[in-house]
Amino acid sequence: MLSENMHGWNGVVLRVDLTKGKVVKQPLDKEAAKNFIGGRGLNSKVLFDEIKPGIDPLGPENVLCLATGPFTGTPLTMSSRVEVSTLSPYSYILGDGSAGGYFPTVMKFAGYDQIVITGRASNPKYLWINEGAAELRDASDLWGKTTWETTEILQEKLGKDIKVACIGQAGENLVRFASTIFDKYHSAARGSGAVLGSKNLKAIAASGNRKPDLADPDKFRKLAKEDMEFFLKDKFQREVVGEIGSHYGILNWFPDYRNSEKYFSKKEIPKELSPEALKKYEIRRYACYGCVVHCKDVYKIPEGKYKGEIGSGAEYEVFHTLGLNSGITKPVPVLVAQNLCDKYGIDVIPLGNTIALAKDLYNRGLITKADTGGLSLEWEDAESQTELIHQTALREGFGNKIAEGLYNFAKITGGDAFKYCYHVKGLARGGYPYSSSEFVNLVYALSHATSTRGSDHLRGRSWAYGEQYSEMFQEFQKRGLIPKDVPSIVICAERAALIADLVGRCKCAVNTWPAAVPLVTRYPLWAGVAKLLSAATGLEFDEAKIEEITDRVYALERAFIIRQGIKRKHDCLAQKSSFVGTSESKKALEKHEKMLTEYYKIRGWNPETGVPTRATLERFEMKYVVDELESHIPYPEWDGPPLWPLDKYPHGGTRA
Repeated sequence: MLSENMHGWNGVVLRVDLTKGKVVKQPLDKEAAKNFIGGRGLNSKVLFDEIKPGIDPLGPENVLCLATGPFTGTPLTMSSRVEVSTLSPYSYILGDGSAGGYFPTVMKFAGYDQIVITGRASNPKYLWINEGAAELRDASDLWGKTTWETTEILQEKLGKDIKVACIGQAGENLVRFASTIFDKYHSAARGSGAVLGSKNLKAIAASGNRKPDLADPDKFRKLAKEDMEFFLKDKFQREVVGEIGSHYGILNWFPDYRNSEKYFSKKEIPKELSPEALKKYEIRRYACYGCVVHCKDVYKIPEGKYKGEIGSGAEYEVFHTLGLNSGITKPVPVLVAQNLCDKYGIDVIPLGNTIALAKDLYNRGLITKADTGGLSLEWEDAESQTELIHQTALREGFGNKIAEGLYNFAKITGGDAFKYCYHVKGLARGGYPYSSSEFVNLVYALSHATSTRGSDHLRGRSWAYGEQYSEMFQEFQKRGLIPKDVPSIVICAERAALIADLVGRCKCAVNTWPAAVPLVTRYPLWAGVAKLLSAATGLEFDEAKIEEITDRVYALERAFIIRQGIKRKHDCLAQKSSFVGTSESKKALEKHEKMLTEYYKIRGWNPETGVPTRATLERFEMKYVVDELESHIPYPEWDGPPLWPLDKYPHGGTRA
């Protein structure tokens, strides 16, 4: 270990220079670990420090980082997570995704807290990390393979127990929302796959058995045991999450494009897509390393063209974006789409939302079969949608345009396309929870607007705020332990989601930060997290310190996207054209603008611009960040990622 006396962390960063073909181990900076903890925090710092504004995210100047957290690889359940961060080619701002499975823990066991990848290899490579050793190897035989094929080939070469993170043909073809796929079924989204493809890095294979040292292992195990007992005993976790998984969310989250009365109302979904109906495809449950919840299904298609095909982790987002929101109401085409996304390495949310936009434009007569190359984009046409997924991954035909993502697709289409392209900072949201409560909807909307990676249901997981534990939340609100105003609730939710990304924990635990015994045995909210971190690292953390760290990271991320051209107007509502200009729309906008100003004030950002103030950044010991921001005044204005000529992209490959 390069850094002495570091508990919880390994103390090692692996830097990979693909241009030079060099792999170098460096000590993890102790101050960075203390102030940014891990995962998303460490990654966001590297990105701000090392990425110059204005670069092409698909160029060699971009940087991609993978980082675990202090809880990764420990006895704490739900903690096998890795954060993948880069300048997103999909949004042209911060692009990061969190993935589970077994790879995150094995990366930690192999001896690394973070992997920082720069440059571009002259030919396909994969990175092999094994018990502290690391080297680049030729991957020419893997190029053109699916993620499943790549994983199996590497396991045949290196051992069946190794774990693999890799890209499929979508990443190779620079599909802007290509994902990095971990252990075949776990996706780190927001464009990291395209960046790896641009760098000619096909995969990372990992093996390791060295568990991280804990400063106070007995205390940590005691706290972890109490936490695990909560998840084993809690009725919602046991009977809903553990038995149904995220499919449960489909009961509350409804489509944006296809929510007309012709199909289904906000109170009704097709019975075939209900959690009960989907159970008939399930053959067993599955969990990430060390998790007791088993939220993921393993499914098998029982009949028809795809009879016998097996997949895993078909969660509500795929049923929302490639199902309900795209007009598909039968389960098998959605299960097929999930497998194709895993094999090709594609983020289901932007794929489904871009296809839904294309279908909306098609059915409005704004694009025709002449534009699609003869492909039908009728809402219910599942076969054509499956074909379009193939075309997108391989950048063939009309799929070449879909591969540019929602915002760029609207740019390329032109005309009135932007009237129907709802987004925040280039991203269309995932499943969106509608509520009969205006107050709750205001929370959701502000959370999507202020996300540092664009419209997002996981950045500020506000919908988790009291959803399943409403009586407890209401009681804590009465006692003044949880805020009541919308901006403060959103900030609280953003902190909770960020904590998970820093320490290396699944966001399924975010719903229960106030319920799981050790996490908040005594309020304030983050007391239990502080106890766990203190026991793991030997450093002194309390709830105030945890809150300070989350706000430091969020301010740094805000500075990163400000430098990319984000302004106050981009923290907007994602409104449909049919809603814009109505009296309800005007009232919503007025309320949103007032809440946004208050949100900025609470965060210590300029209330007129949303730029973190010098006082705030200096309080977080980031004077260099505000100096850097001021050197770029006047800031550029964000208008999505730079476009390449479509015929210049890599394209093609064998169909999955």
